[in-house]
Amino acid sequence: MLTKLSWRSIALKTIALAVLSCLACSGNAQKSPVSQNTQANYRLVPVVKGLEHPWSMVWLPDRTMLVTERLGRLRIVRNGVLDPTAIGGVPAVFASGQGGLMDISLHPQFAKNRLVYLTYAHGNNIANRTRLARAVFDGKNLKNLQVIFEVSPVKPGSQHFGSRITWLPDNTLLLAIGDGGNPPLQIEGKLPRFQAQNRRSQLGKVLRLKDDGSIPRDNPFVKAANTDPAIWSYGHRNIQGMTFDPVTKRVWATEHGSSGGDELNLVQKGKNYGWPLATYSTEYGSNNNISPNKSLPGLEDPKAVWTPAIAPSGLTTYDGKRFPQWQKNLFAGGLVDQAVRRIELDANGKVLNQEPISIGARVRDVRQGPDDLLYILTDASEGQLIRLEPTQR
Repeated sequence: MLTKLSWRSIALKTIALAVLSCLACSGNAQKSPVSQNTQANYRLVPVVKGLEHPWSMVWLPDRTMLVTERLGRLRIVRNGVLDPTAIGGVPAVFASGQGGLMDISLHPQFAKNRLVYLTYAHGNNIANRTRLARAVFDGKNLKNLQVIFEVSPVKPGSQHFGSRITWLPDNTLLLAIGDGGNPPLQIEGKLPRFQAQNRRSQLGKVLRLKDDGSIPRDNPFVKAANTDPAIWSYGHRNIQGMTFDPVTKRVWATEHGSSGGDELNLVQKGKNYGWPLATYSTEYGSNNNISPNKSLPGLEDPKAVWTPAIAPSGLTTYDGKRFPQWQKNLFAGGLVDQAVRRIELDANGKVLNQEPISIGARVRDVRQGPDDLLYILTDASEGQLIRLEPTQR
């Protein structure tokens, strides 16, 4: 168990994972090296214990932290201490499988309007969907909660809600939505995966919305026939990590493949990311290729592919001063490989190198904190908040 690990031991050595993931770059499917840091310049410090399947975190201007727990609670952490009382006013959620209370984000003008945004699963096992809600946070409770957007169509089961929120400089937000689930589930008489290519559906998409949930007029498909106007990009399976790089103005996302074929994608307006027409994924249980094609003309290739799967969840761009050698790197959490993957990029967004930082537990989220350190949430019934900091200050 994570709580029995020696944190000192973890900090002194980064374990190269027993089975290193295969990395394929865009287009020519070249492999990028995975490095092993034999002299770790960081340490892992436990900050908070006793979180029940935490999913996401965000900092208020006073450095108080809000943490979502998938089962439906919103928690507050002050000065490294978890308040035993959950925040009131959180909506009821469909807490089953992968569903529940998921992402949390602050409005870019939170200091003025106190608006908090939440994503959560709503419904039941027969018919459910991802909802986006916003509310005013008064320091103890959420007030005036409004559901400002809900995904269409409804889906069965408890898989592939996606759910990451990312703000753009114009105060619109991107909302990642999964394709709806795995076989044998069906939506409209077909496997859910085909929703990702159905432009009338919001499943398997990245959606762009105004801060009130309405549709921006300059979305790429506003005037396109038989296409939902909320769509920003499509052909996604299940994005659970997404971040905006304020320096390069790029949107990066990590998404789950099926039995391998996890992807790192550079998400761009109006682009098709191929699922399930072109993929490195195989069917669960059979290892049969889902598609004979790993790349097709007109479809965007991933910048990296991980097989075996790392089950990516949580993604951030680092631009802090505490780790100057890591500036402009991406940090991607992994549920299966129980690590945070440091990803080096060149100026054009090509993956140059990767370093797995072993955490020893399922990583649900990773973020850069206001102190320029990295914070990690572990996904467990006794989940933790962990801080990654330099060994020398």
